[in-house]
Amino acid sequence: MKTPSYWQNKNIVSSLLTPIGLCYGVLTALRLKFKKGFKSPVPVICVGNITAGGVGKTPVSIALSQILKSQGKNPFFISRGYGGKLNGVLVDLNKHTPDQVGDEPLMLAAVAPTVIAHDRGIAAQIAVQNGADVLIMDDGFQNPTLQKDVSFLVFNGELGIGNGKIIPAGPLRESLQAGLKRADAVIFIGKDKNSLLPKLHKPVFRADIIEEKPQHAETKVIAFAGIGYPQKFYHSLEKCGLTIANAYSFPDHHFYTKAELKNIIKKASKKNVPIYTTSKDFVKIPSSLKKHFNVLNIKAEFDNLGGILKFLKEHHVI
Repeated sequence: MKTPSYWQNKNIVSSLLTPIGLCYGVLTALRLKFKKGFKSPVPVICVGNITAGGVGKTPVSIALSQILKSQGKNPFFISRGYGGKLNGVLVDLNKHTPDQVGDEPLMLAAVAPTVIAHDRGIAAQIAVQNGADVLIMDDGFQNPTLQKDVSFLVFNGELGIGNGKIIPAGPLRESLQAGLKRADAVIFIGKDKNSLLPKLHKPVFRADIIEEKPQHAETKVIAFAGIGYPQKFYHSLEKCGLTIANAYSFPDHHFYTKAELKNIIKKASKKNVPIYTTSKDFVKIPSSLKKHFNVLNIKAEFDNLGGILKFLKEHHVI
C-alpha cells in the first residue's frame, strides 16, 4: 500500500477513522497478551517499529549484524518473507527469487544467513539448527510467535509518528505508550524534526542513514521506488547532488512487471538520463534488465558504537 496523506496530520478523515483505529489497537494488545511465543535457546534481538511503512529497520538490522559479527557471533536474520510464496526456508541466493522469499530477505541474505517463516518461532528453530547463536528479527515487534530478549524500536526523525493515530486513522500499529512499554531501547534515525525525542522515555541510540557516493554526479535522473516512504529515497538522491527529472512511486513491496520496468527505461532513454532505485527494489528486477538501473546504496551508522556494545553485553547478547 502507499502511505495515505491524511496520516501526516489530524483531519476529518483521520477523525472519522479513529474508532476503527482504537479497535485495531485493542486487538493488537490482546494478541500480544494471550499468545505465548516460542522461547529460543539463543538470544533474540527484535528490530521493530510502531508505524506502518519504512523507517530504516533493515539498514539498522544489517548494522547490528555487523556489530555482532565483529564480536565473534554468528547472527541469523529471521523474517516473515512478506510477499513470498515459500514458508519455513533458509534463503539461498543462488536459487530463491523475490516472489518466493520476498524482497528484504534477499537483501539480508547477502549479509548473513536468513530464514523466512510466517511463524517466527519456526524460523528461530530452523536458524538454530543451522548454527545461529543469535537471531535478529527484522520487523515483528507486534508478532507474538517468538519471545524477544532485546527489543529495539526504530523511529525516523523526519517522519515521526504522523498524526499519532492508529491504523487506519494514522500510521501507528499500536499506541506510542503501548509500544514503548514493551521496548528495551530506541534507535533514533536522523534529526528530530517532530519533537518526538522528549516523549521516548527509554535508552536512545542515535543513528544516521549514510548514502554511498552514486555512480553519477550532478546530473538529472529518473527515480522509482516501491517502499513505505519513497520520499525518503528521493531526498537521499538530492542530498547526493542528483536532480530528479521524474519520480515514480509504487506500493511497498511492489513486484514489478517487465512492462512497468521497460516503460521506465523508455522514459529515461528519451530524456537521456540514468535511472536510480533502491537496493530493495533492485533485487526484484530481472537479470536481463538490471544493466539499465543504478542503485543508491545506504547504510546505518551509530553515533555511539561503544554504547550499543555495552547495552548488548548488559542484556547477555554478546
